Amino acid sequence: MTDPAAAERKRVWKTPPGVPLCAATDIADPGARSFVLQIGEAFFHGFVVKKDGGIAGYVDRCPHQGFPLALELDRYLTPDGSLILCGWHGAVFEPLTGDCIGGPCAGGRLTPWPVESSAGLIRTA
Repeated sequence: MTDPAAAERKRVWKTPPGVPLCAATDIADPGARSFVLQIGEAFFHGFVVKKDGGIAGYVDRCPHQGFPLALELDRYLTPDGSLILCGWHGAVFEPLTGDCIGGPCAGGRLTPWPVESSAGLIRTA
């Protein structure tokens, strides 16, 4: 019999700096994109948001219950692109700060994932 815990993917919560993620033009403004990086035997799940010319990265985990935020691939923003939305419980977050401004984790915040944009590329910082 297979042990279910052994079949689970190991997770990590940080990434090394300098890993290229995508071209800066690959993410609309406003927009967001999901990234899954293999770090050794484990996996990192994060997303990058672009809004008003700024970018921010976050660990893809809602502070309310620990679920990934998007119900569909790359669907992190509200329909008007103004806020990050947790599709599970409706929490909303400021895109460039990660501050939760409404919903079940109001006053909380997303875990930052350091990213930077330079020379036309978005990479880990």
